[in-house]
This record gives sequence, C-alpha cells and structure tokens, in this order.
Amino acid sequence: MTANLLDYDLDGLARFCEGLGEKRFRAVQLFRWIHQKGASSFDDMSDLAKSLREKLKGVAHVKALDLVSQHISSDGTIKWLFDVGGGNAIETVFIPEDDRGTLCISSQAGCAIGCRFCSTGHQGFSRNLTTGEIIAQLWFAEHFLRQHLQRDERVISNVVMMGMGEPLQNYAEVIPALRVMLDDHAYGLSRRRVTVSTSGIVPKIDLLAEQCPVALAVSLHAPTDALRDDLVPLNKKYPLDALMQACRRYLAYAPRDFITFEYCMLAGVNDQPEHAQQLVELVRRYGAGAVWCKFNLIPFNPFPASGLRCSSPAQVQAFARILSDAGIVTTIRKTRGEDIDAACGQLAGDVKDRTRVGERIARQRSWTITPVATDRPSVKET
Repeated sequence: MTANLLDYDLDGLARFCEGLGEKRFRAVQLFRWIHQKGASSFDDMSDLAKSLREKLKGVAHVKALDLVSQHISSDGTIKWLFDVGGGNAIETVFIPEDDRGTLCISSQAGCAIGCRFCSTGHQGFSRNLTTGEIIAQLWFAEHFLRQHLQRDERVISNVVMMGMGEPLQNYAEVIPALRVMLDDHAYGLSRRRVTVSTSGIVPKIDLLAEQCPVALAVSLHAPTDALRDDLVPLNKKYPLDALMQACRRYLAYAPRDFITFEYCMLAGVNDQPEHAQQLVELVRRYGAGAVWCKFNLIPFNPFPASGLRCSSPAQVQAFARILSDAGIVTTIRKTRGEDIDAACGQLAGDVKDRTRVGERIARQRSWTITPVATDRPSVKET
C-alpha cells in the first residue's frame, strides 16, 4: 500500500524521504510542491530528480478526498461535501469576507459530544479523520479557490476547526494537521489565524498549550453547570470551574491575549438577562475585570430534532449589551451560508441520515455547482 503524502507534516515527510535514502531538503521541495503549488502528480514536480520521482511513484501518492457536491450561497459562502468512505461524508465551508477568507474544516465524521443545539451531534459519531483527510480539505479548497477566483496569491487566510466533530477528541491526528497549516513551506498561516474550537476537553486544552498553541475558542453556551450539563453533556465530566481554569492557563501560551467563548442563543433557554449577568460573574471570578476573554454570540440555526428556537434579534442585542456594558468584548456572529445549510451548527445537511449516505454519494459523484438565492434575514453583526 502506498503512502498518502497529505498525511505528513514536514518532519514526518522528512523521515519518509530519509527512508528512501533522500536528504531533508528533498522533503522540503516535495512539501512545497504539494501544499504551495497544489501538485498531485510527481511528474509535475520539475525540480525533483527524475530518479526520485520514479521512486515516489512506487511508494507514495497525493490523494484528495472524493468530492460529492459543491454549493455556493448567495452571499459567496461555499460548502463542499466530501466522501470519506464507509458510507460517511464530511462538510467543509469557505466564508469570504472583505479582509479575510476563512475555511471551516471538519475533524471527525459526525460528533460524539451530542450538544442539544448542534445538528451534527444529532447524526451520531462514525470515526476520527486522519491527518491527510483534515489537510485534504484545506489543500482542495485553497487550490480550487485560486483557480475559481483567478488569483495567484493565497486565498485562505484563516482556518477554524469548527466543522464536524470535536477536534480535541482526535488530538493525535489534529496536531500534525495544525503543523502543516502553520509551516512556512506549506500554507504559512499565523497561529493567530488558526483556531481550534472545543467543547471543553480540559486535559487536551493543556496539551495543546504545550505542543501547538493556536487561537482557542470554547463552546460555552451556558453560565452555570446545571444548564451546561443539559446543553453540553461533556460538562458533566469537565465542569465549568475546571474548564475556566484551563482557559486561564492557556492564555500563557496563546497567540492572542484572549480566549473566545462561543455562545449559541436559544430562545427562553440561555438568553435571558439573568443568564448574561451570570456570565459576567463567571468571567470575573477567573480574572481581573473581563478583558481576558471575548464572547461570540451565535444565532441558533433551527433544525427539527432539536426542539429549540432561535432568540429574537432584539433579545440577542439586549444580551450583548449587558456583556458589553460589563467591559466584555462581545460580537454577534453574522449568519453566513444559511441558505445552503452551511451556517454554524448546521453541518450535518446531506449527511445527517448516514444510512442513506452511500447511495447519495453514488448518485452525486459528479461535481455540482449550485448557486442558491435567499431572502431569509440575517442578524446584523455588531
């Protein structure tokens, strides 16, 4: 069986090349061809010795994920569905903005955390993705977008691990993928522009701080243990005190001077003034003032199985005002890609019924580009 070179960070690729009797600089050349130039054929790698190219053909390949479908939203957001085998599929989303291009990538097929407000969690968990499957999402998106937008320079400036799955439950495969994203010979992303989002696996937050500290976002969603136990079941294992202390420890290593707390706004559940005040008190217990964190309020994207409703725009604004008046930096996430089920918490779309995904993959194997218009309102960003 040949090796997929997308599975390796630079050190791993260097060891692979050493096993072929090649020096490290050959691995650097190979790494640049794959990630900076998007090459998948060794014949295209013109500055590699022909003998090495022939050698590689026998032992390695560069294998992207099989594309099932592509949908383009009216706001320019693009969602891709990729086949990862075994009747499983994952989704990846590109979000264009004036000052950045953000790619939201998946780390697992499905998710085992089971948050009440997340449609991905309702589909269940299948398996962890490999490093190559994680990086393949970035590799495909970056080089497709350069061609699609007719640009020679890098298109993706930010990567957020906020797609399907809990990244820190797949720690061993996520860390090499992060190193590829950060490597100057590959995508050269700043640590400040790569974000890992976690529901709060405390030991792995500490390990990430030591081994690969990138920006950290924590799915908080509740100000008390009683409420968070209901919304985020992982809280029963790692309650708020343990989580908040881990966040404070992470700050010593973080590339930014704050931790982002994600908070999904659920009508009548966690969006009342008393909840906002409890959040203020929670934050102040773990740091002087409130400047060590910021809140990102996320309008809930309803789906039938949740039994939950989205807070009204007025309620979200009032909630944000309480936090802001307490000195906490607070933003309201603008809903993007909602018309193609690419918004936060919606990444289950075509894969939520896993018993039928195999036939759907067979049916949709061709590349489809589907622009979709919408007149559905979005909550304005503050």
